[in-house]
Amino acid sequence: MKKIFVIISILMMLTLLIACSPAEKVPETTGATEEQPTVITEAVIEESAPPASDNVIKITANGFEPKTLTVKAGDMVTFVNEDSDKHWPASAMHPTHDVYPESGGCIGSKFDACKGLEQGESFSFTFNEIGSWGYHDHLRASTTGKIVVE
Repeated sequence: MKKIFVIISILMMLTLLIACSPAEKVPETTGATEEQPTVITEAVIEESAPPASDNVIKITANGFEPKTLTVKAGDMVTFVNEDSDKHWPASAMHPTHDVYPESGGCIGSKFDACKGLEQGESFSFTFNEIGSWGYHDHLRASTTGKIVVE
């Protein structure tokens, strides 16, 4: 009888641990249909080398480098995680990610990687809206930067 009680207790604790473990939210994706044409998206997460461009922001243990980048409307910016920790670039303000005006993405704005980038992964986003756009690392909200779009 004691063995059964111990086994049931262990199973209940494991179930509780699994239920309380944090899970990374993965956004749903949908395929294109004839009514919904395929559009080249602004946001791309890659595990390969970033494109050759001056519009690259490195993510290191010290933050974003450079902290401020000026681009032209329609330019793509690529964020590359060079740190061993995960980093999640997204539009300011934490935690809503809704300052950049193009809505969508996984939380508020299309300017959102929607996940923590592993070391070597990159996230690319095309800035179409003119203005000064703050962004942050969603996993370290005090780590911030700015994209100026002319």
